[in-house]
Order: sequence, then structure tokens, then C-alpha cells
Amino acid sequence: MNKKISLGAAIAFTVIMVAMTYSVTMVSSMGNFNDKVNNLRERESFYSKLAEIDSITRQNYIGTIDESLLMNEEAKGFIAGLDDPYAAYYDAAAYDRLLQDYSGDRVQIGIVTKMNEEGYIEVTEVYPDSPAQAAGIEPGDLIVKIDDTDITSDNYIEAVGMLKDKPGTQMTIILRKGVEDSTLVMTRRFVETPSISTTMLGGSIGMVKIKEFNDSTPDQFSKMVDRLIDEGAYGLVFDVRGVSRGTLRSVAQILDKLLPEGVLVSSTDKTGVTTVLETSDARQVELPMAVLVNDKTSGEAELFAVAIKDYNKGKIIGVRTAGKGTMQTIFPLTDGSAIRLTTARYNPPVSPSFDKEGVTPDFEVRNTDDALAAADPMEYDLQLKKAMEVISVAMNAADTPAQDASEPEESSSAASSRPASSSSDVDSEDEEESSSRSSASSGPVDSSASSAVSSRAQSSSSASSSAVSSGSSSDLAGSEASGG
Repeated sequence: MNKKISLGAAIAFTVIMVAMTYSVTMVSSMGNFNDKVNNLRERESFYSKLAEIDSITRQNYIGTIDESLLMNEEAKGFIAGLDDPYAAYYDAAAYDRLLQDYSGDRVQIGIVTKMNEEGYIEVTEVYPDSPAQAAGIEPGDLIVKIDDTDITSDNYIEAVGMLKDKPGTQMTIILRKGVEDSTLVMTRRFVETPSISTTMLGGSIGMVKIKEFNDSTPDQFSKMVDRLIDEGAYGLVFDVRGVSRGTLRSVAQILDKLLPEGVLVSSTDKTGVTTVLETSDARQVELPMAVLVNDKTSGEAELFAVAIKDYNKGKIIGVRTAGKGTMQTIFPLTDGSAIRLTTARYNPPVSPSFDKEGVTPDFEVRNTDDALAAADPMEYDLQLKKAMEVISVAMNAADTPAQDASEPEESSSAASSRPASSSSDVDSEDEEESSSRSSASSGPVDSSASSAVSSRAQSSSSASSSAVSSGSSSDLAGSEASGG
């Protein structure tokens, strides 16, 4: 039997619902209003204090105020007060240098330097296709004078800065080779900084050392990995020990070459919104892999290592990493300067955030202080030895005809008879053969990992290309100190 409510009851119910809705709306609105009023009061107090300081200073300060310097220092002070360890303010000149760092092209003569015992600039590396290489400068040479400045330990930092200037500008240096000095006129220009180096180790294992992740790194990486595969590499070791600078986009492009289809990284902002930032297509390198890390591996380099692990493509060897899992965004200002703020936390494909926690290696191996500086890294580098062992096991599990690590490398002619396994540029026949060379650790993501990646992707927003292109990155400016 149907029951009917009275008109009075219906009206009363409606009134109650309207009142509840009104109350909830008012509470929310008042909360927002109070927040805005408090922010307004705080900002008014801030600007009032700044105005008071400015007024007292202009009335009483005996010196001359450099308005441009004052404005830059005020901006630096504001950013410093945020308690954001990765925030920074860049004046127009510093921001321009930062953009050069991101691009991988720097105005210089193409050398890496350090201070020797006498305080001179010692050349430790010469970049290919650089003014320094063309002039015959070699590692071990000393720069003892630049233009009219004699270089000493007291002015070393300023002297290194003199190596850089606008493209096309010239300088005169006194170069010391052994006991002989020569005068060279050098012209500064844009030089692409090599960020990748490779070595073919015994046992048909290719080693890729990554110095930093900048815009030129993915192209260098792709070419050198393809070369290693052409030379007969059946496994790859990626060394990101000490890498703390990089851009997210460059890391994602490298991972895209190595990993199968799926999410590479997402981010969660201050409101809790998660956004997919980078994804990979189906093409991948079908080889066993290992990643070397240490306690100075930070930021995007940590993401690189954990993404390879999440897709079951390789193992991580070393010690727990630094634990910088936040994303910084560069915001250009109208006068050509810029600020960098921490805007989100990174989410790896499957693993939880590594921010403040670091990435735990699959195999914890500690090196001695002599390991990375040794002329023969295999003599001291226990981490590299473990990586080769892990890859050899993976190759044997896949019935790969790997030679013993102690045996010499194969000749290029013998290696060239093997098909390349980078699916970015192989035909279907090569792909079929390369699949027989993949090991369990280099295959597609397992069902649990795949579902986790899929779940995170579905719960995330679409990738925002503008957020990435706005400068989500770690600071590369620190590399300027040692280059010239």
C-alpha cells in the first residue's frame, strides 16, 4: 500500500535541506573569505614593513643606492624566506646562462678545468669540435694567464669566469705545456657539452656513463647506445653515480628509448591533483640492464634508475640515493629574470615517491674511495663488478652467448654480424630475433606492475605539456663552475 507524505511535511523537508545547503555553503565561503582576508592582511603587513625599511634607508643611508642591485637582492631575499631548499632567483644574466645549460650548448672554448697545486687553471678534459681542440689544447695543460690577468689561487674562480663571455668575443691566454709557454688567441662560441661516454666491457657488456641530463643528452644517448649494440653488446650498464642535474624531458626521452609502452612519471601538486607528465611508446631496447647509483645520485637521475627497475628491465646496484623527488618549475619574469619554485612531487611508474627516502638498490654494494678515480675501474669498482655479474646471469638465463667477463672484447667485424636490438630503428626480422635475446629482467612489465601503472595512469590527468616546457627541472647552473 503506497504511503503519501503530507504537503506540510514535504515543505518542512525542503526547508531543512535548503537550510543545510545554505549553512554548508556559508561555512565554506566564510573559510575561503577568512583565508583571503588573512592573506591580504599578511601581504599588507609585508609590504608595509618593506616600505618602512625603504623610507628609513633613503632618508638616512649615507651611501648611493644601486636600484637594480637592490631589487635583485630583495627578490633573492623573498625566495630565501620560503624555506624551499630548491627555490632560487635568477637575474637576467643568470637566467640566460641557465637556459644555455638546459640546451647543452654553452659559450666557451670547450674545456673542463680544476685548480692545480700552484693555483693555475688545469685542463682536465677537452670537448670535441671545440676551439680548445682546434688550438691543440690537451688534458694536463695549464692556463697561467688570461688577457692581462695572471692566474693565482686567490683569483682562480674569477679567472674561470673569464673563459666565458658572449659568442664571438676573443681572449688571449698563456698556455703552459710542460715547461714551455705559448700565447693563443681564442674565440668563444657555443660548444655542445658531451654528457654521455661509453665503453665496451668484457663479456659483451656496454657501459654508458651519464654526466648530466640536458636537452642534447637524448640524441647523444641514442646514438651511443645504438653504437654499442652494433659492436655486439648483449647487456647495458648505466652509470648515474654523482648525477644531480637534469631536466625531466631529457630523462623521459631516454627512458622512452629503453622502456615499453606505459607511464614514465606523474606528479602530485599542492592540491593533491595527480598529472601524468611523460609516457613511453611500445618500442624498447630488449637487453638486460643494470643501473649504478650512489648517495649523490639525485632528482631526475633517481627517477631514471627507479623507472628501469619498475618496468623489470634491470637492477639497481650501489647505495641508497639522495632522495630528491620533487619537481621544480621555472617562472620567467617580465624583466628577463626568473624564479624557480618546488611545485610538485614526482611519482615513479610503480614505486612510491622517493622524496626524502631515496631509492634503495636491489644490490647494496659500497666502493672504496679509490674506485671511481682508478685508471682501471675493474680493479677497484665493486659496484661495476656486481653490475656485470648481474647482467651476465640475466644473459645466461636467456641463453645469450655471452663470453666470460675476463675475456677480451670481440672485434667490430664479428660484432657487426649480430642484429641490433634497439627497436627504434630495426626492421621486423630484427625485432623477432632480438626478442630471443631478452632476459626475464628485460621483458615487459609483469601483471602486477602493469596493473599498477595502468591504475595510476587512469587516476591521473592528461599530461600537461606546458607544465613540462615551463622548466620542470633540477638546476644545471652548478656545472658552469668547472667548464670553460
